[in-house]
Amino acid sequence: MEKTRQRGWWYPYIFVGAFLVVIGVNATLAYFATSTFTGLAETDAYEKGRLYNRALEAAKAQADMGWTVDTKLKPVAGVQPGVDIDIAYKDRDGKPVEGLAVTASVIRPTLGGFDHQITLAPLGGGRYGGHYDLPLNGVWDLEMAALGEGVSYQHSQRIVVP
Repeated sequence: MEKTRQRGWWYPYIFVGAFLVVIGVNATLAYFATSTFTGLAETDAYEKGRLYNRALEAAKAQADMGWTVDTKLKPVAGVQPGVDIDIAYKDRDGKPVEGLAVTASVIRPTLGGFDHQITLAPLGGGRYGGHYDLPLNGVWDLEMAALGEGVSYQHSQRIVVP
């Protein structure tokens, strides 16, 4: 006599297979979550929060100066990615602001170790700029600071280098 299998004998294998798929997907997601993002965070968040009112006062003082800033950032693709920076500062009356020391912090928002600070050269007529080679393609934040006699002006812009 031939032994026949009971109906639905394979149902438990469906449950085991489904759980193995779920466990495999969870393990893959956990691996990528812990190994791909550096988790950059503010190391001094408390101090920044405590000094927030000073930051608001500085922003109001900057707005009261009435300066206009024309920022031209041109991403440059190629073997060595980079960015051409051209910033023009004008005062409340539309006159070029000369004699500033302008620096730009070039920050990689998602990956540590690639941040740099550069000094922009005066180009005349209230313009400051230069070319900066970037170590990687992708998203970069540029935080510019212009310091003069008793004044400071800060602004930032995000660029994508193809």
